[in-house]
Amino acid sequence: MTLRRCKILLLLALALSQSACYYMQAARGQYDVLSRSEPIDELLDAESTPDELARRLELVQQARQFAVDELYLPDNDSYRSYADLERDYVVWNVFAAPEFSLEPKTWCFPVAGCVAYRGYFDEADARRKAAQLGDDGFDVAIGGVPAYSTLGRFDDPVLNTMMRWRDTDLVATIFHELAHQVLYIKDDTAFNESFATAVADIGLERWLLSKGETDQFAAYLERRRLREQLVAVIRQARADLGTLYASGADAATMRREKEQRLQQLTHDLNAKLSESGQDAPGWLGGRLNNARLVSISLYELDLARFRELYEDCERDLRCFYDRASSLRLSASSNPR
Repeated sequence: MTLRRCKILLLLALALSQSACYYMQAARGQYDVLSRSEPIDELLDAESTPDELARRLELVQQARQFAVDELYLPDNDSYRSYADLERDYVVWNVFAAPEFSLEPKTWCFPVAGCVAYRGYFDEADARRKAAQLGDDGFDVAIGGVPAYSTLGRFDDPVLNTMMRWRDTDLVATIFHELAHQVLYIKDDTAFNESFATAVADIGLERWLLSKGETDQFAAYLERRRLREQLVAVIRQARADLGTLYASGADAATMRREKEQRLQQLTHDLNAKLSESGQDAPGWLGGRLNNARLVSISLYELDLARFRELYEDCERDLRCFYDRASSLRLSASSNPR
């Protein structure tokens, strides 16, 4: 066997081994989540369940039924059980983008298709992957994730990692994750996450109005206005950076001007937050770089398009779901 063929076989074996390790940690992590799951009904009947946890679980049950009755989201066993993972996040996602590009690095999987992040159930594993990508020259960002969807392939439980939020965020997350079971397009993370975020927004608005919680609804609208302002600032920065990366300037010039634009973006975002008197939303956390901008864009930058679609449907959700599916089918033949 030639030396070249030996090298090729060695690299192939190494790649398969790394892939196997990744899938093994994912399988172990998923098994751990499911093995800890307990039916919410049983927890509510148990005298040992703390009062505050019982209150939040009752809220989950109400929101879960609202999702079926009013939002036409799937009526299955997802989010009808609870699991305490004894940690702050269920997974840690790693995002990466080239030093001079806003196109995310993607990873492809048999069920989910190609996605713009790589998830790990152990934070140390995520940080090792991030360090490796950094050594390879990528901008890297890591984000702890309190919830995720298996797209209905398992009965996803409500997690203790979701219980640290205010009630409105807990309810919105249930709507968001269930929305992935309504519409999920392989190989388009931005579409999927923006669609689910839009459904969460729509659902939360309907939920609060149905409860007559006018103060909560006003606070929600205030947070949404701030989000729109922050997204507008980020959108302009992305456009400026895109122009810079396409300019053909030498690497040293682009590196210097990139850093200046990111510093200006940080200043502008802090100014908006200061004016609003609100805390920074969780999705804005972490040092800004191309990878962080990629992670934000997956959830936030396409929201306006879905909001317009909802209004075009005269706020009819069945129409909205149908049109959203058609919108993606059209986009697949005419890429954005």
